[in-house]
Formats: sequence, C-alpha cells, structure tokens
Amino acid sequence: MDVRTAANYRPTKPELAVFVSGVTSMGLEILAVRLIAPQFGSHIYTVGGILTVVLAALSIGYWQGGKRASTATNREMSWLLLGTAVYVAVVIYASDFLLRYTATLALPPRYAALPAAIILFGPPTYLLGFISPYAAELSQKQGTGEASGHVYALGTIGSILGSGATTFVLIPGLSIDGIGLLFGLILVGTAFVLNLPTLPRKPVLTSVVVLLLLVAATGAGPVAIDHRGDVVYQTQTAHQELEIVDDGDERTMYLDGARHSAVDLEDPDRHVFEYTTYFHLPMLMTDDVEDVDNVLFIGGGGYTGPQDFEEQYDVDIDVVEIDPEVTGAAEDYFGLEHDENMTSHVYDGRQFLQSSDETYDLIVLDAYKQDQVPFHLTTVEFMDLVSDRLTDDGIFHANVIAAPNGPAAEFYHAQQGTMDEAFGDTYAYRTSDSSAIQNIQIVATNEETGFSEADLLERNDERELSVDLADQIDNHLGDPDPDAPILRDDRGEVDSLLDPMLGQRYVVEETGSSGATAGEPSDAAPSIVLDSVPVALEAEVASTDAPELLS
Repeated sequence: MDVRTAANYRPTKPELAVFVSGVTSMGLEILAVRLIAPQFGSHIYTVGGILTVVLAALSIGYWQGGKRASTATNREMSWLLLGTAVYVAVVIYASDFLLRYTATLALPPRYAALPAAIILFGPPTYLLGFISPYAAELSQKQGTGEASGHVYALGTIGSILGSGATTFVLIPGLSIDGIGLLFGLILVGTAFVLNLPTLPRKPVLTSVVVLLLLVAATGAGPVAIDHRGDVVYQTQTAHQELEIVDDGDERTMYLDGARHSAVDLEDPDRHVFEYTTYFHLPMLMTDDVEDVDNVLFIGGGGYTGPQDFEEQYDVDIDVVEIDPEVTGAAEDYFGLEHDENMTSHVYDGRQFLQSSDETYDLIVLDAYKQDQVPFHLTTVEFMDLVSDRLTDDGIFHANVIAAPNGPAAEFYHAQQGTMDEAFGDTYAYRTSDSSAIQNIQIVATNEETGFSEADLLERNDERELSVDLADQIDNHLGDPDPDAPILRDDRGEVDSLLDPMLGQRYVVEETGSSGATAGEPSDAAPSIVLDSVPVALEAEVASTDAPELLS
C-alpha cells in the first residue's frame, strides 16, 4: 500500500468492528489486572490466571464465531458489541460485590482469583471473540488466507493500541469506572456505525438504552461504608491504586489495598507501625552514630521512615520511590518537605543503584508491591550490588513480610540466606509475638561483626537513641538456615516460596496511643492490624511497650 492509497483508505464496517474488538479486549485485559490485584494480590498466579481466562474466552469465542460465520451480518456484529457493552456496565456497577463474594470461595490460594476473572471478564471477552471470524467472512478480500490475515492484522493493531493506551494514558489519567465507561461508549458507538445508514429502530433504541445503562452504572454505583475510615484521597497511578484513609486520628496510605504507611495526626512523633522502630537497629551496629552520614531508602511510601531519620540524625537522605504520585501524596498528606538534606528520586531501586556510583553508610529496603518485595530486589545479584554501594563498614536493613517459623517462613529464610551470601553477617528480628505472617527485619553488615544480643543491649544503654530498642533486640531470631535456597536472577523461586503465605493471616502490630514515653508501657494496649493476604480474618491483640516515636 503506497502513501496515496493509505491516505485514501477508509475501513469497511467489518474492519472497524475487528479493530475496536482488539482495542477493547486488550484494554479490558489490562484493566482486569488493576481491578482484581488489590483483592487477590499482584503475584504471578493472579496475572497468569487473568491471562488464562482471557485467552480461553477468546478461543471459545473464535470457535463459536467460526461455526456461525456463514450467516454473519453487520447487524449481528452490532448486537455482539452492544452485549459486550452491557456486561461492561455490570463490571462497573457490581465489581466490588463480585470481588468480595468470590474471595470467600473455598479455593486453594493460588487459584483464588480465577472465579473473579471468569465472572467479570470471561463473558465480554467471549462475545468479542465472535467478531474476528465474522469480520473475515464479511471481508471484501479475495481468498480465505488474505481475508483472515487482514483481520488478524487489524485485530492485533487494535490490541496494541488498546494495551498501550490503557497502560500509559488511561490508567494514569482516569478511574477504573471511567475507563470502563470509555470502553462501553466505544462499543456502543461502533455498534451504531455498523447499522448506518439505515438506522433501524430496534438497534438504535437498544444503543440508547445501553448508553444510559453505562452512564447510570458509572454515576450511581452501590453506596458502601468503607470500614477503614474516611477516604480523603484516591487515584489510579501508573503503578497502583493509591488511597489516603483517615480513621480517627490515624492517617494511612493504602497501595493496591495494602497498608504502607501511617501517621498519628495528633501525635506525629509516634510510630504507628511497630516495625518502623526497628529501622533504628543499624544505629547500634555502626561503630559510631556520627559516622553515618549518607542514608538511602529504597521505597518511600508516606516517607515516615526517611522523615524520622532526618529528624533524629545528622544525615543526608536519598529516597528512591518509583511512583511520583506516592511522593506527591506524602507531601500533601504526610507532611513531607524536601530540603537540602533529603532528595527524592523517581526510579526503580535496582536501576538507581546500577546507575549511581554513590556510596552509603546505610541502605534501607522498604519497597513492596502490595505485600511482596519485588522479585528483582530479593536476589543475590541485587544483594551484591547493594554491598558494592555501601561503605566498607556500611549496613543494609531489609523489611520482609513472612512468618517467623513454619512453612510460611520459607521466604524469610531464603532472603536471610541470600543476604548472608553477600554480606559479612546478618541478623533477623520478628516484630510480633504472634506466629502469624508479620514484618520481619533483617539487618546485614558489610563487615563480619558477630554481635551478640548482650553487645547490642549494652550499646542501646550507652547511646541513648531516641528509640529504646531493648524489646526489639530481644526479638532476635536465629542464625541463617544453611539449607535455605539462594535466590538468583535466573531462578524464579520467590513465588513458590511465597505459596505457603497465600490466604494466611498477616498482622501489622501498632504501638499504643499517644502519651506513652520511650520504653514505658502505654495505658492503651497496642493492636495488631490485619492486612490483606487476601482473605478477611479476625483480629489478634498482643501487649508490647509503646515508644513515643515517629510513625
């Protein structure tokens, strides 16, 4: 096709239909990940399950469409597009209910997302599968091969556009409901065009009804009380769903439904999450607190950890946060102020270290995709890179989610063993007396240090940090498991190691209410807050001291 021919090209109605079906089918597939992952997790089983359902539904649609293609008409394709638009309206209106319902089904955790994917995205994808064989039958091309090749090319081009536009334009700019409405309008508009120029009464009236249904589903969704509190800010970023929720005096940042940072609005110096107090343990393992000049946090969230270090120590802080909208929310809702001592970088943590020759006295890894550390930040190759970017006596602190013992501890053991491969010594600490999945802190020193608990307790008494870490030191776990696997870039073992954690209780222990002093018990019992992994479970309460620290 030369330039003049391309400029004069006008798609036929079947060509338009197959192009739009490609746009919407791939757009819905990308949207499915964003809709289902917050409920069931963003691990490989969720993503792989969605891909499996979409491909299976398309295949069945192709097969059924091929059997009926001999009687295909443009009007019949318009009915298929309108039927798909109706189901998109159902997804917009009822997705929250259907996700909650399917999450209660008694299925092995790795298959938990399949029913939601089948119910929400199986039917519309199945209907769109009819379009390609219908369009091939109605094509003006000579020969079966030319007709089918033309249809496949147009459908693939539409899929490329749908994937790229949804990923890079729609998700960062619109809500999930808004994107669904847009796809619905495109389907209705295409169905209307397929009936031109005759405009038969029944298809036109149906198009109007479906259009109103889409608008009503978007604008009048079911009213629900959010048990977490008042949602003061919500957006879809290029990476995740971001929410800021106020529950009384506590403000929490949720990313894809998981709690990532929290602050006490009445007492900003209190650590809300108990595990953040453990970030100060490296200050007992350095020879002199004054020797710590440069600190790197990989993962910003609400920037509660970096802000705490900026207040408590005379240090320069770099923060690597891959999502700029998370940093913006920290500025707007968590009091983050950048000055000469703190710099934020919009980067992936590993890429940042690879592109920089800066060395640090302390690196803190607190980066998560929902409840999982991204795979490429867990391997021995990454640990070697971290060690190279630390000073000779530098320290690495990793926040890991796992159980302290049992099958759900496999990932923690593998992570500590992997770190032990790259560093001189490692030390692991539980953050809750519960045996449930929790935040486990692993500290690694570049040099061989051989600290005993008595050594650290003595330094804790001598240094009088703003945090009394006696209880944290007492929560020391054992030495690395010599039989634990070493995580490597070329071996995708992380998902299998996380398998025992799926569907189990995850607790985030909170310190007591404001008014407690460092090292003294609070009158209010600290709480253990359940997070998404990914089923609703009952709460558990434990007693700990509640230091008066930044959240």
